[in-house]
This record gives sequence, C-alpha cells and structure tokens, in this order.
Amino acid sequence: MAKDKQINVEVIISDKINETKTFASGVTLKQILDSFQVENSKDYVAAFLNDTLKEMNWKVFKDSKVEFISKTSVIGFDLYKRSIILLMLKAAKDILCKPEGSYRIEVMYSLANGFFCRLVDDETVVNQELLDKIKNRMRELVEKDIPIGKRIAYTPDMRKRFLERDLPGKAALLKYRRASRTNVYYLDDYEDYYYGYMVPSTGCLDKFDLVTYDDGFVLVIPEKKTFSLDKPYEAPNKLYNVLRQSEDWGNKMNINCVGQLNDLVVAGGGNHLILMQEALMEKQIANIAETIVKNDRKIILIAGPSSSGKTTFSNRLSVQLGTFGMTPYPIAMDNFFKEREDTPKDADGKYDFECIEAMDLKLFNDTMSGLLEGKEMPMPTFDFTIGKKIFDGKTMKLNKGDVLVVEGIHALNPLSTESLPKESSFKIYISALTQLNIDEHNRISTTDTRLLRRIVRDARTRGNSATKTISMWQSVRRGEEKNIFPFQEEADAMFNSAMIYELSAIKQYAEPLLFGVPEDSDEYYEAKRLLKFLDYFLGIDVKLIPQNSLMREFIGGGCFKV
Repeated sequence: MAKDKQINVEVIISDKINETKTFASGVTLKQILDSFQVENSKDYVAAFLNDTLKEMNWKVFKDSKVEFISKTSVIGFDLYKRSIILLMLKAAKDILCKPEGSYRIEVMYSLANGFFCRLVDDETVVNQELLDKIKNRMRELVEKDIPIGKRIAYTPDMRKRFLERDLPGKAALLKYRRASRTNVYYLDDYEDYYYGYMVPSTGCLDKFDLVTYDDGFVLVIPEKKTFSLDKPYEAPNKLYNVLRQSEDWGNKMNINCVGQLNDLVVAGGGNHLILMQEALMEKQIANIAETIVKNDRKIILIAGPSSSGKTTFSNRLSVQLGTFGMTPYPIAMDNFFKEREDTPKDADGKYDFECIEAMDLKLFNDTMSGLLEGKEMPMPTFDFTIGKKIFDGKTMKLNKGDVLVVEGIHALNPLSTESLPKESSFKIYISALTQLNIDEHNRISTTDTRLLRRIVRDARTRGNSATKTISMWQSVRRGEEKNIFPFQEEADAMFNSAMIYELSAIKQYAEPLLFGVPEDSDEYYEAKRLLKFLDYFLGIDVKLIPQNSLMREFIGGGCFKV
C-alpha cells in the first residue's frame, strides 16, 4: 500500500461537525479528531469506525465513517470509570513507594457515584492525608496528559506476573482464558489487565476525588447525569452494609472473583454452592419476615430496579409470613394510576407513566389508611386499554393476622405513604447487588447482571429478542435513576437478590440470544460486550436449582407465577 494514499473519512463529532475530509492512509482516530481543533477535545475518548468501537490510537486505512464518542455518553462513561481506576492505582504506586507484591489495592464495588476500595497492607494506614497525596499525584498525571498504552502479552507470563504482584484474582481469571495472548494496558511503569477499552490519555480524566470510608476509601467519580462533582460525597450506608455482608459471605465460601468460581466448578462443587446460596437466601427472607411480625407491620412496601426478582421475592416472603400465621394480600401500586387525561407528559409530549405525579397518591393513602383503621375499602383495578380505574365491587378489609404486600417503583418514595403512620409500614429495597468481581480491579456491574436476567426472561415470557431488550434498557435505567435509586436508603431492610453462581447458570440461556443480535444493529456493540463478559465464566448445571429459586423467575421452571 502506497504511503501517500489518500482516504475520505466522513466525520461526526456530536452535533458540532458532520463532514467528509481527506487524510493520508494510516491516520489515527486521534489525529482525525485533532485536525478539527474541536473545543474540549479531551471530552472525546473513543469512536465508532464503520459502526465498530475503536480506541483513539486505531489507524484508518480506507474510506470510512467515524463517529466520535464523548465521555458523557453511556459507552464513554464506562471507559472513563475503567480508566480512572488505572490512574488511581498508578498514583498510589508512586506515593506508597513499595515493592510490587508487598501490598495490593482492591476495587470492591460501586457505592453511589464512587467505587469502594481497600488497601491490603499491614504497614500502611489509610487516612485522608494519604488519600490527599494520592489525589494530588493523580492531578499531576492528568496535567501531564500521559498516553495510556496497550501491548499484547503472553497469557502465561501475565499469570506469573500477577501472582508475583499478589493479585491472585487476576491470575485465576487468566487461567481460564482460551487465548494465548492478552491485552495489557500501561501508564508509565504501571501495567494491568482490564475488561474493556480505555481512554487515550490521562488528560481525559479530570474529575475525581478520594475520601475515607469505613476500613477503606471511595474513589469518587462524576455524577453520570451532570458529569460533575458539585456535591460532597455521601455514601449510602445501608447499601454498603448489604454489600459488605455479601462480600463477607463470599470470602467464607472462598469465592470473591470469577477465577475462584471457575475453580469450584472445575472441582465439581457447583451443586453444593447452589444449595449453600439458596439456603442463605431463604434464611435472609425468613429474618425479614420475622422482623415484620415482631414489629406488627401491616403494610409491606417493596421496590427495586428492573429484573431484581421482586415477584419471586414477594412470593417467598409471603410463604415465610405464612409460617408465622400471617395472611399476605398482594397489592399492585399500578392499580392506583391517575386517569389518562390527568397523567403528566414529558418533554416530548408523551405520557410519563413512571413519574410519581402519574400516581393517584391521595386515593392510595386514603385506601391504605382506611384499611389500617379496619374499614372495608373498595379496591380499584386500572384498565390500561382505556386509561381509567375500574371499581367493580372488589373490596378488602384487614383482619387480625392479615398483612398487605405492596409492590411498585414508587413504594419507597416518602410521598407514597405520607398520610400513613410510620410504624404501620415496612419498606424493602431489593436489587441484584453482585458480590462477585472479575478480579481485583475489574468489577461486575450490577446493571449487567440485571440486563442479562431481563434478556433471558423477556425472550422466554414475552418473545422479545435480545435486540429489543437492549434497545429499551437505557430508558429503563433512566427511570430507575430518577424514581428508585434516590429512595433506596429509605428502606427498613435491603435484600440482595444476586446469586453468587448465577452468571455461570444464565450464560447458557443468554449467549444464543446475544449471538442473534444483527451485526448492523445499534445494539450489536452491547451484545458483543456482554458475550465477551460471559466468556469469563464456566457453565454450571442448572438442574439442582430449586423450583422456588429466584433464578427460576428468569430461566424458567419455577413454582411461582411470574
């Protein structure tokens, strides 16, 4: 190929630029971006090259279409979060000045707009003074705008290196890597393995903070919506406690990374792990039921994000309440929508059914109050075809031993129960708070777990393709971030519905669906990413998963109607 060959590139940069320009063959994506002298060019961290995601140092050799991706986009934000961890680890290495293998930093789980991390080192105390030094070093590295490089390494060599650096999770992960080569990212003299692409240089990573928390610290990242750090960081303490409990249990099982889970599967311990996990979950549900009965709560309000397993949890909680002589009655908050003509509209002029203003809160509070007072109350059924509540003579009255189980996205919002005595209700937040990590520095996103659950369930119960489910997911996520997550700390109890074995079980159902996503669709990148993620896991036999397991809500074969 001649060095002076010219190529035509159609370039799209947000809503600022959309034009075709001529470049020399072999030009990098970063050089293409720089040629336009775009203001805030550091905001663009990757690009779709002919609809395939590429990092900024990728070279272009033929006529192409390039669409640059901002770090404020869904994909760009993922790159930012991954890269800020690399920056923090490099800065910590520089400040601690300790030999590799004498300490390690573990990135444990997402905690609001931050990652809870832990320094494993008997000699070093984590305090704000140390964190400020690391933070200042991070800022120095950002100012220098150092490139984040990538090299190809021999997989067995990297396994050995990670063992020497006291990173057994990474070594165990690479043990099950089929490829003989592994991509390794480096920042100056620090290198690491990461699941997914990185931003091109440290200059892109301008917003972060480090704050002490419990026995570790939080690497604070910008809020997704505003991409800012305007507010002081506030940790969700109840959520942290649930995550910590799950982590502690995983440690007792000697499983906190994917490689350790795979080791257990290879050793034939998968069935025993399933039984252990299910026994723990049953005990936790029984404890919640006992608390409700002891405190004489009459209204149980349950909320959680999509695919958390709310339906199965509600059924299993009802069974446990029954063992105490209680009679649960399910109530769907969806039956308390306002009439269609009174429903608010969003910015696009469409009915906004997810906002709390779409709920007839006065009717809901009046109905619940009447039931608590022992009155027989008419119960509505919302007819979605005509957009109206129907009162067809159905009534309800609370007798001794009766308890209401209310499920809805606004169940934890204080406005939903503002007229009810506080001591009458018991609020439960449920979510799949994955306790497993890929390795010491790569988390498993709870969002990914729930998306895989929904892909499998929607295909089985609604006939939806993975393409359709993925296409709706960001809209679902926006609703959760607005209506559910802000109120999770209102809960009297939090229930973690994640199963330590579930990704090994669900992969055999999800993979065929993900392979069916067309290459020319907008959802192909996400499907490909999830397939790569599932490739880390060895499959597990699902035959011993009990019929009442929460997993059955998604893979089928359960005893509850879902």
